[in-house]
Amino acid sequence: MEKFTLELLCQIIGIGSASGLIYKDNTLLVIGDNSGFLYEYTINSKNLKRIPLVEQPLENTPKKDKNDFEAITCFQDQIYVFGSGSTENRNKMIQIDATTKQVVNTTNLEDLYLAMQHFGKIKSEDFNLEGAIFDGERWFLFNRGNGEKTKNVVFTINGKNLSNNYSIVSTDFKLPKIKGVRTSFTDAILVDDKIYFLASAEDTASTYDDGEVLGSIIGSIDINTMKIDFTKTITKTKKLEGITLYQKSEDQIEFLVCEDNDTEELVSSIYKLKIDISE
Repeated sequence: MEKFTLELLCQIIGIGSASGLIYKDNTLLVIGDNSGFLYEYTINSKNLKRIPLVEQPLENTPKKDKNDFEAITCFQDQIYVFGSGSTENRNKMIQIDATTKQVVNTTNLEDLYLAMQHFGKIKSEDFNLEGAIFDGERWFLFNRGNGEKTKNVVFTINGKNLSNNYSIVSTDFKLPKIKGVRTSFTDAILVDDKIYFLASAEDTASTYDDGEVLGSIIGSIDINTMKIDFTKTITKTKKLEGITLYQKSEDQIEFLVCEDNDTEELVSSIYKLKIDISE
């Protein structure tokens, strides 16, 4: 896991503060934490479509009003977008039909998020979901430990109904530091029996206010033991916030990752990350 390359694949004009993405059939589905849209971007044609997730969506929602969509995952023909839960108006889960690209359900996850804070022993001001995985039976939700207590937690939730029928297991992780600042989860994806995650170091003790970006790492967690297999620093300048599988062979795995530039500029950079997985 020592060899990797990180190279720019494309820049998408019209999307700002990219925070999560899904790749399928030469198309990217992208969310931005400032935006009320889901974006569909065709790589070859560079065609960009906007799919409203909320009523009266904005490209750059004022910070105090935004839904803060930070996590996106899919299973079969359904897509799920999660708000971070870091304030009262950031508790939505949006379910989208992957074929029609229409919103089919909006769920308020306030009760679930409160239960997660209780089980994970996380104060409300340190709660900030940044990644989500659904394998058809279990949900894995990732708390970014960029609050004062640096609580990086993976929640394993059993139960398809996240409103009132679920069980929760929380697992704490101590992630490495960059330049003396603890990295914290920014996204994750499941590949076979491994969770590959991104984590960034940002010089702030707040889940609300941004700080100086000091870099990002990639790592993996064995889904059976919930232990970290490896971590590797991949950039010392960028906050990488979204990860999706691009292609995989016996000796190499390729991801696409997106950068959150923490500005209102409607330009998002997508990078190709190649990692050698040979023994």
